[in-house]
Amino acid sequence: MYKNRLYEIDELKVKIGSFRPLSSNILNQIREYYKIGLTYTSNALEGNTLDLAETKVVIEDGLTINGKPMKDHLETVGHADAYNKLFELVKANSISEKDIKCLHKLFYSKIDFENAGCYRQTPVIVTGADVEFPRPDVLNKEMQKFVAILPEIKKESHAVKYAAMVHALFVNIHPFIDGNGRVARLLMNLALLQSGYNITIIPPIVRADYIRALQASNHNNFEPFINFISEMVFESQKEYLKIIERLQ
Repeated sequence: MYKNRLYEIDELKVKIGSFRPLSSNILNQIREYYKIGLTYTSNALEGNTLDLAETKVVIEDGLTINGKPMKDHLETVGHADAYNKLFELVKANSISEKDIKCLHKLFYSKIDFENAGCYRQTPVIVTGADVEFPRPDVLNKEMQKFVAILPEIKKESHAVKYAAMVHALFVNIHPFIDGNGRVARLLMNLALLQSGYNITIIPPIVRADYIRALQASNHNNFEPFINFISEMVFESQKEYLKIIERLQ
């Protein structure tokens, strides 16, 4: 269903690059626009009930929405904080364990301070997915191995393939008690930003396809997920180009 869009992505990247450098005013507008969009979609994929307009109100006005769970508000504020951090981490041009724990802590600290930024202490079994994630006693080694292999994957892969692999490999380890999907999408976007791409959003409407492709990666079949992410990057780049053209 989903095609490999790497060639088209590279063509769009050139077109986007022709508008650079962008003014600080335009960059700030775009950054704030995607803060709301990524926060809404990433939370919605995990069952958060706030819609796009409500997410905007929570982030921009600091208000709570009547009738909505407090956890949904805290996830929204936490994700927005973690999103802001991405643009500091871009400068390092690498991904470290410290970065990963920092993003999770920013996202999760208002929900569960004790477990925020800390690897889980109990094993996780995903019912119906035939997956048992690493036991707590091997998580440190798994995460160290994960971080160590990233430079090699980055060197040998297209930037979008690398970003997809960062996402898939991290989720397969599932190091945190909660918030792994959101951290995975933040890490994917960090990898994209570090390679000169823009923020990529996964719309909730394609959630079933997203999960299906991600589950295939549990069995070392990464091609469906790489193709899926390449389509998401392609669509996000088209939107990004339209925004730039409109703001010029």
